[in-house]
Amino acid sequence: MRLPRLYSAEPIKGTGTHLLGANSAHYLAKVLRMGVGRPLIIFDGSGGEYSAEITALEKKSVTLSVNEFFPETRESNLPIELVIGISRGERFDWVLQKATELGVTKITPLFSERVEVKLSGERLEKKLDHWQQITISACEQCQRTIPPLFNTPQTLHQWLSENQAQLRFVLHHRTDQPLKEIAPPPQSVSILVGPEGGLSETEIEQAVAAQHKPLRLGPRVMRTETAPVAALSLLQFLWGDLG
Repeated sequence: MRLPRLYSAEPIKGTGTHLLGANSAHYLAKVLRMGVGRPLIIFDGSGGEYSAEITALEKKSVTLSVNEFFPETRESNLPIELVIGISRGERFDWVLQKATELGVTKITPLFSERVEVKLSGERLEKKLDHWQQITISACEQCQRTIPPLFNTPQTLHQWLSENQAQLRFVLHHRTDQPLKEIAPPPQSVSILVGPEGGLSETEIEQAVAAQHKPLRLGPRVMRTETAPVAALSLLQFLWGDLG
């Protein structure tokens, strides 16, 4: 049976005693129905993971005995940044989860012309915490040991001026350029995806001017939550660690 995996926001300082907070206590006791003596795997996002055992389980804390370190790395050899217009409801959450499972290295939410979601101040901070927790939960499930880096939302102009990826794509269903015709294998990739309604023609032109290749994934127009998953899968298959 596969052992449960749990992320620790506090750095794990090798073997010995390690404490986790109230959220972890609730998850272990109420969701997983685990008690004292149960084994699990913990990781802190710095690489590698540890075997551990629950030695005390209180309402607001968990005490673990940290045992052996395993220098596991399940990161793709292809660094990929996903830059995607913020969409409404659970669509964006779903994209973050699947992108993490597919090995994306960095995620940047985008405020583009057609983004209808308004976020600022405390609401933005809460949303960022929520999004980061989704990527962490996905890492727990898919056995990654290093969560993707999560940037604060940016405007398209700001991101285009800072993007350093060797190969840059902007998803655009009206182009004739398929992925299979692009070579050689890159050292890093960025993918720019619009929100619901896509990027505007002006934004497409700005991306192309910033050396982003228009990329079409096929003859069908995909939803904003489907397109990045398809693109990430293809990139990992061609140049990363899928297949």
